[in-house]
Amino acid sequence: MKDQLGFIHKTAEPQIMSRITDGVPWLFFPALEQVPDLKHGFSTRLGGCSEGYFSSMNLSFTRGDEDACVRENYRRMGRAIGFQPEDLVLTWQTHTNHIRVVTSEDRGKGYSRERDYRDVDGLVTDVPGLVLAAFSADCVPILLADPVRHACGAVHSGWKGTVSDAVGEAVRAMQNMYHSDPGDILAAIGPSICQDCYEVSEDVIEKFRERYPSELHESLFYRKENGKYQLSLWEACRQNLLMAGLLPEHVHVTDVCTRCNPDKLFSHRAQGERRGIMAAFISFDAS
Repeated sequence: MKDQLGFIHKTAEPQIMSRITDGVPWLFFPALEQVPDLKHGFSTRLGGCSEGYFSSMNLSFTRGDEDACVRENYRRMGRAIGFQPEDLVLTWQTHTNHIRVVTSEDRGKGYSRERDYRDVDGLVTDVPGLVLAAFSADCVPILLADPVRHACGAVHSGWKGTVSDAVGEAVRAMQNMYHSDPGDILAAIGPSICQDCYEVSEDVIEKFRERYPSELHESLFYRKENGKYQLSLWEACRQNLLMAGLLPEHVHVTDVCTRCNPDKLFSHRAQGERRGIMAAFISFDAS
């Protein structure tokens, strides 16, 4: 089905929805919007000022786009979701399971200040007003929110981050640092590539066989006549969250695929390297 903005949903009852605010389309989970003081959202490739193959809401400073356009794009996303770009803290993604505990000293890193860290695919914080951002263009962006401890997280999970349980590491960091109870945490698995579009080779699947119990294999992947496999990162990330202690009813999964919506979302499989980057944002309001 298609929603009012033309996004293709793969189910009849989607958990993720789209809206336009001040001319900027973005996606959100109604379940997370019910959490008091929480702000979150997922950007699209629409509503920005970047040009060419970055058109138009590119949020990467490292792919060759004009810095002034990227900064304006962040300002537009901030107005749409409700945050100030100066409060951002950005990942530095290299397909790891490394999680950074973000403090007030990190405010602005990646946007208005240089990042003094590398190899960070997830962020967690309990500092009100800090806005965490993780990036994607087929890989899975995952947002975490603990409404009891007012802690949150943002994680980038490609196949390497999924099989090494990056999101589980983020949940454990929230437990260790903020005494979060996994049973209280809500998770949103954001727009990313669906199983129908994600073909992988035997060597990738072997790592998933090793990571997940055999009874889950049928739900995670299947083999095709050409010897390749179709892999569900959505289900693998959902299982990671359940194994980390989240309740099934607290795990909300997208049905919007980046590869199926290349006119509205950046997709590495659809566009290759000549493209922009999207971001997932989350923050608890400052009191």
